[in-house]
Amino acid sequence: RAVPKEEQHSVDLIEKNYVYGDVKHEVSVYVKVFTNSPFLVCMDLARSQEELIDPKYLWIGPDGKNLEGRMYVNLTETGKLVVMGFKESMSGAYTCTLSHKIIETTTQEEREMFEAYKFMVYAYREADHAYQVFVRFTTRKCELAANGQFFEELKKILNNIISDLTCHIVESSYKCRSVKVPKEGLLRELFVSFQGN
Repeated sequence: RAVPKEEQHSVDLIEKNYVYGDVKHEVSVYVKVFTNSPFLVCMDLARSQEELIDPKYLWIGPDGKNLEGRMYVNLTETGKLVVMGFKESMSGAYTCTLSHKIIETTTQEEREMFEAYKFMVYAYREADHAYQVFVRFTTRKCELAANGQFFEELKKILNNIISDLTCHIVESSYKCRSVKVPKEGLLRELFVSFQGN
């Protein structure tokens, strides 16, 4: 599906089943139900390449409670979170606060820094069924080049309409047939079929 410009940066934050946070805005993550989420990393990609002194991570779930010790999560000591056996009820905001120290090299003065990362995690299901659709359109003649053009344009329009539904059209075809209609005589019709899944 087409990804809006503001979401395109998120693709850069995904690496080896790791999804990195972003201090500027929330990161959307989609998890298939009954599978484990990718690793949600409590820092951005740039921060992950830096040395961190005394890092601490606090993960809060959609219910507003600390996730440490919960049976359905795996929290690593390096601030990564995996939500296991993801269910629809687990969807929502997962927020992590990273705290670490910065030590001034000349004075050895310590400052504690805090950064918050928000992940919007959504459950999704694979479609367990498909829709087969048959439609008929009247045409002047079966031999018209416009029939093929019409069919290709129809496929484009339908794919565009359903693109946000994470499904697509497969096995599309058409055939021109002569149809005798009572009191109307002989008509030429395009029999169009397609399947969406």
